[in-house]
Amino acid sequence: MSCLPKRRSSRRDRSYSFVLSTIARVQDEQARLFEAIQRQPIAGYQIVKLPRQKNRPAREAKLAIRFAALTLCAPQDKAHLSALEIWTVLAKEEDTPEGVEPIEWRLLTTLAVQSFEQACEKVAWYTQRWGIEVFHRTLKSGCRIEDRRLGHGDRLEACLAIDMVVAWRIYHMVKLGREVPELPCDVYFEEAEWKALVAYSTKNPVPPEQALSLREAIRMVAKIGGFLGRKSDGEPGTETLWRGLQHLDLMTDVWRVMASGP
Repeated sequence: MSCLPKRRSSRRDRSYSFVLSTIARVQDEQARLFEAIQRQPIAGYQIVKLPRQKNRPAREAKLAIRFAALTLCAPQDKAHLSALEIWTVLAKEEDTPEGVEPIEWRLLTTLAVQSFEQACEKVAWYTQRWGIEVFHRTLKSGCRIEDRRLGHGDRLEACLAIDMVVAWRIYHMVKLGREVPELPCDVYFEEAEWKALVAYSTKNPVPPEQALSLREAIRMVAKIGGFLGRKSDGEPGTETLWRGLQHLDLMTDVWRVMASGP
């Protein structure tokens, strides 16, 4: 199933895996792996923040954490392979809001999980997948890296390096806008940028003395990129912000020329 990147140690002959899985068999038991982990006592509870998705608002989830060391048998058609010693972590939501499907994460790892704190660490690692997915979606849909037609690998690497900085900047802006929306927008935008943005959006050539909030600025940029701003739309995504920022660059250049005087 879904898999996070392998973590390699300094020794070439060792690697560590961390995956989200569903079905496997446990040695010496006629039971599925996660039937075995369900029988483990709850080690504790962990609160995680779930980001907004298409049909789900952002919320906090209370996860009951179980973990255990288990041994996986090789598949029947590969009986020559040796059994694999692993650790498994089950994070299952409790006290779910009415009408909401509870989350249940079943994690397998070759890294030791010998305490509640180590189990929570693995769950925290898994929650990073949303940010990773958004970053790569920005590279693909916003920067359109798949449309590059470069003839040499070194040129592609140089282009990708620039695109990754752009994608990170957009992702960082989205994250700031959702976590600290009340901050003044000059924590992210230069003075010429936010003044050009306000002048264009309000059709008023005289911008305010004080910078507007980060949330207001982000929504202005997104609307330039095609964001409609309806009540059901939630907060802007990376693709509309990427398009809006492209237009904002041109607006800012014009603003600087006009502000420099005759």
